[in-house]
Amino acid sequence: MNKLIIISAPSGCGKTSLVKALLEIRDDICVSISHTSRPKREGDKNGVDYHFVSDSEFQNLVDNGEFIEWAKVFDNFYGTSQKSLTNSLKKSSVIVEIDWQGARQLKEIFPDAMSIFIKPPSILELENRLKNRGDDESLIKSRMSEAQNELSHQNEYDFLVINDDFNQALKEIYSII
Repeated sequence: MNKLIIISAPSGCGKTSLVKALLEIRDDICVSISHTSRPKREGDKNGVDYHFVSDSEFQNLVDNGEFIEWAKVFDNFYGTSQKSLTNSLKKSSVIVEIDWQGARQLKEIFPDAMSIFIKPPSILELENRLKNRGDDESLIKSRMSEAQNELSHQNEYDFLVINDDFNQALKEIYSII
């Protein structure tokens, strides 16, 4: 039976990199591609990394009941298409990368979903990672503030993985799934 796998982490914890690495070694899992109103970053591909839409397009999707979950994070909207998720689950297990708010919403709908929270080895290390990836100071401040909030929800997850060593964290996630 295919599983819904929820993975959450504060920005900069390596969630997306870990999921991409996992997908390279597990061909029986796919990732749900969220809709977002945030601007594309360099290297982002529409339909691969996200479905990029305007604020008004996002609101239309909300109004039409297209999302199984959605939230506003860092002044941008993020949402999971109900139709896309349902169709994907018919074919394989599906990873959904979402914040704690979305995880909470999905667990209400899919109580058997597996949830994994990835955390940094320390707050200082998280800040260093954000600086090293080139985020500007105001964004780093905002993300560090939100990280404290996100970390306060880690006990709501079935599993906790500390991403101190990337390969070890990947092995742990692989083993959990």
